[in-house]
Amino acid sequence: MYYYYLLSLRKCVGALLAANRRQRNRSTRKFSLNHVNQIIIIKKQRRLSKKNMRRALHFVFKVGDRAKTATFYRDVLGMKVLRHEEFVEGCKATCNGPYDGKWSKTMVGFGPEDNHFVAELTYNYGVAEYQLGNDFLGLTIQSSQAVSNAKRLGWPLTQVGDSFYLTQAPGGYSFYLVDKEQPSTDPVQKVCLGVSDLPKSTHYWSKLLGMTVIEKDDDKKTVLLGFGDTQCKLELQDINGTVNHGTAFGRIAFSCPRDQLSDLEALMKKENQKILTPLVSLDTPGKATVEVVILADPDGHEICFVGDEAFRQLSMVDPKGNELLDKGMADDKSNEWFAKHNRLKAAA
Repeated sequence: MYYYYLLSLRKCVGALLAANRRQRNRSTRKFSLNHVNQIIIIKKQRRLSKKNMRRALHFVFKVGDRAKTATFYRDVLGMKVLRHEEFVEGCKATCNGPYDGKWSKTMVGFGPEDNHFVAELTYNYGVAEYQLGNDFLGLTIQSSQAVSNAKRLGWPLTQVGDSFYLTQAPGGYSFYLVDKEQPSTDPVQKVCLGVSDLPKSTHYWSKLLGMTVIEKDDDKKTVLLGFGDTQCKLELQDINGTVNHGTAFGRIAFSCPRDQLSDLEALMKKENQKILTPLVSLDTPGKATVEVVILADPDGHEICFVGDEAFRQLSMVDPKGNELLDKGMADDKSNEWFAKHNRLKAAA
């Protein structure tokens, strides 16, 4: 009898131990799954954090008349010359377009490029004008002072809405002015680009380049995207047709941590997207060397990504920028040379 009692007790103890082991295994599996989920969440947060480190920098405009262009940006819009540089030959990353000769670059904006979206004005000596396309649809600025300046100087303004005006920079580039006090952050609100297939372009800019979709307007066929709340936004507008870049085509620039450049290039190769200029280093005498990769979206809009660390050094405001621009314009005798030889400057 005692034997059967011990046997029964042994079975009970064994069952209890087995149940305890199963419970521990379930807890371990639960812990492991929770651990894996936490790792996945952390990795996603890191990816988002890296994309949030990307910044909108500037848009490149080709200009044929530096004097009139300087008047528009300085006197009408009220921007400041951040830096000015002269080059004897074309840029390796075609910053000045497909031209090999002498050119200049002038950065203008409402503040430093660290926290403002600015304009890069590229001037090719010997080229007087460029043909506009339907690719660049406008840059929007909130500044009642700019509206006041335009009226005072007699610069053409067309009212297109309530406290909303359309004007043009020399060369025909559209600028929209919101007649309200400049915000404490950047007055440049958005850049608008024309696209032929809005869903396709939205996928490219949001899924591949990491921009956040902020707003969609089905009636206007627009999508607003951005890398941050306080940054200049990018608006894509469906133009119901083919995008024509003309010869005045520009380029929009962003920065990202340097170590993301090669990853971005690899992603574009994997997705069979166009790379106009593979990762390359650009030297500016006396300044930081930057690394860039130039991409093209489905409609051929040029996109520059530059390593942020070096670019912050390169883009430091030069207190002599305004003086250097004025000197560059005064030293430019190309108009006199063409007039003397009874020739006209080229129209690209």
